[in-house]
Amino acid sequence: MSLTVPNELLDQARAGDVDDESFLACVRDSLPYAWALVTELVQRRQETGAEFADNEVPPPDEAARGQLLRCLASDAMRGALERHFGVRLAFQNCHRVAVFDPAAEKALAEFTTARAQILNQRPDLVDC
Repeated sequence: MSLTVPNELLDQARAGDVDDESFLACVRDSLPYAWALVTELVQRRQETGAEFADNEVPPPDEAARGQLLRCLASDAMRGALERHFGVRLAFQNCHRVAVFDPAAEKALAEFTTARAQILNQRPDLVDC
């Protein structure tokens, strides 16, 4: 299961729309490793003023890896994170997550090419 959904949030979803704040709290509480990593990257990008900041350190364990994969594979979660932090997210493998300034369209386009994906591969990442 991707998220641990509190009963109040489930009731809200059954009754109609779910607001981003409630959804993000659920994501943050359910996927703390993924939330912390994205938060760290957002802060690093803001501090450096770079077009993007990325992570190249593998998750500490399979549970953390799973959190990251579930979070970034979900359009709803990814979109809510992008809106909340005011960034664009990109994902190349089990740990290479990047946050982009929304205006950094060229850097994002380059990061998400087949060439960039191929160049990011290493034998130790085959099973991630």
